[in-house]
Amino acid sequence: MDIVVNEELKAYIDPMTPEEYEALERSILAEGCRDALVLWGNILVDGHHRYSVCRKHDLPFQTMQHAHFRSMDDVHLWMIDQHLGRRSVSAFQRGVLALRKREILAERRARARKVDEPAQAQPATDENTGDEAVVESHAAVETAPIEPLNRETLAREARLSNSQIGLIEKIQKQATEEVVAAVKSGTLSINAAAAVATLPAEEQRAAAVAGEQELKQAAKRVREARRKPRDEAPAPQAAPAGDELEQLRERVAELTSENEALHRQVAALQARLAEFQN
Repeated sequence: MDIVVNEELKAYIDPMTPEEYEALERSILAEGCRDALVLWGNILVDGHHRYSVCRKHDLPFQTMQHAHFRSMDDVHLWMIDQHLGRRSVSAFQRGVLALRKREILAERRARARKVDEPAQAQPATDENTGDEAVVESHAAVETAPIEPLNRETLAREARLSNSQIGLIEKIQKQATEEVVAAVKSGTLSINAAAAVATLPAEEQRAAAVAGEQELKQAAKRVREARRKPRDEAPAPQAAPAGDELEQLRERVAELTSENEALHRQVAALQARLAEFQN
């Protein structure tokens, strides 16, 4: 069977870094392709990097069919759940995937409501055809749970805090491509990227072009501007406990993101060291 690589599915999950791909390639060359590629019909769903390595070196591999896919939404939801559980996926990527899942399920709920509404359109000319269409519509919207996902549920599935999910959502809505690229690469923390995202697009791009330090300085200026009105307030009241707690949560989120980036760098360096030792 000829395997079809769907470019939209291939790009649905952020690709490996060159270092991660090289480590995977070394592993497959040494031990073979241990995990089967997942297919939907002849479309490759999971294992694009493994497939690429095996094709490059003419190595054998196994495939398996996923029996429960009924639509591309099912495929996307399965891919999201698979990657949410992988340790190699960064905090930002997990947040993006969780938000995608919420969007897919929201659209599915909307379609389900339309199917459940009394039919007001003109009756179909073929009664059997109309019945079959209703059955197929119900099947399409019932292939995955359609309960609403609130921010707390999203955070739990993505192994993030509620505040991190909120920051990632802000980045998606307001940040320029350059700022998003910086946070994906680990150059900028989630907390800092969310701060920079509040700036006008031109200022975001200028900071990104100037480099890592300027991006961090831009984030610092935004935070200081937020604190300044409170510092200059005439009433000598202490900041509310809720604000202090939120600031601490944001700081913890920032440090967690930086820690994960460092872990990925250490893993890549260890893989290269192991290569030299062999």
